[in-house]
Amino acid sequence: MRADAPRANTRAMTDDTPPDRLSTDPDSPFHQPELLKRGVGIRFRGVERTNVEEYCLSEGWVRVSLGNKVDRKGKPLTMKLTGPVEAWFLNPAEPG
Repeated sequence: MRADAPRANTRAMTDDTPPDRLSTDPDSPFHQPELLKRGVGIRFRGVERTNVEEYCLSEGWVRVSLGNKVDRKGKPLTMKLTGPVEAWFLNPAEPG
């Protein structure tokens, strides 16, 4: 990772606001499995999406998977779409 690359948001799980950017790809610096376990709902352009691989609220984009297609490394092929993005947690934070 480059020295000037942005770091993943390390906000506490007790906060009910999802991070600005989150990814399902374990190789991404924005991958946070403890937050993904809670479940994240995404609304893009007013429609709830279930195929979102990564999102960024501040920049207004989502990266969606293209069906079952994969690249030569076995990762899903994705397409970046721009527009208004809303994110929320599906499950409340565990106390403690």
